[in-house]
Amino acid sequence: MRNRRLFSRFIFTLAAVIIGYAGIAQIAFDNVVEIDGVVMTADSLRSVPGATVQVRNQNRGVESSYTGVFSIVCFKGDTLEFSCIGYRSKQYIVNKNLTEQHYSLIQLMVQDTFYLPETIIRPLPNHDEFNYAFQYWRIPNDYYEKARRNTNAYILRALAYTLPHDGSEAQHRSQEQMAREAVYYGQQQPMNIFNPIAWGQFFEAWKRGDFRKKNNPYLSDY
Repeated sequence: MRNRRLFSRFIFTLAAVIIGYAGIAQIAFDNVVEIDGVVMTADSLRSVPGATVQVRNQNRGVESSYTGVFSIVCFKGDTLEFSCIGYRSKQYIVNKNLTEQHYSLIQLMVQDTFYLPETIIRPLPNHDEFNYAFQYWRIPNDYYEKARRNTNAYILRALAYTLPHDGSEAQHRSQEQMAREAVYYGQQQPMNIFNPIAWGQFFEAWKRGDFRKKNNPYLSDY
C-alpha cells in the first residue's frame, strides 16, 4: 500500500514537472516573432542594400539583400538597430503586445552628411612624364570592365585548365569514378582503343584541324 502511494506521488510530481516545462516552452515560443521587411531611403524610397539589422545587446543580426529585403527572428520587446554607411542609425522596438508570429516592416533611412579628406589634383610637371604615364600607368577599370574580364570565356577556360581542383571537385570526381567502376563490377571494363566510334571521331577531328596549334587556345602564343 505504501509503495502505491510513493509511486502515485512520483507520477504526480513527474506530470507536474512536464506540464511546467511545457508551459514555459509555450510561453517562450509565443514571445518569438519573425519580422520580414525592407530598408529604404526616406527621401526617394530606394532600397538600401547591405544595411545591418542587429538585435541590441545580442550578437545576432542579418544584412539586407541587394534589394534591401531582410528577415530576422527576435523576441517581443527586443530593440532592432539599423545601420548602414552613409545613413543615420535607426532603432525599432518590437511591441510586446503583438499577437502574431509574423510581421512586415518598412524601415526608412535618412542620409547622413559625412566629410571626406581633402584631395588635391595637380598636373604633371612636363610632357615626357605625361607620355610615360599614358603608356605605363595602370588605371583601375570600372565594375563593368571587371565583370566583362572575369566572365571572358577564354580566361575561364584557361583557369579551369590550369587551376587545381578543390576538395569539393575532387570528391565529386572520385564519386563519379566509383560510380563508373560499379557499373562494370565483376567484369572487364571496355577500352576505347578498340571502339570504332571513338576512332572515327578522332579522325574527323584530325581532318578538321582541331589539334593544330592555332586552333588550341592553350598552345597558342597569345
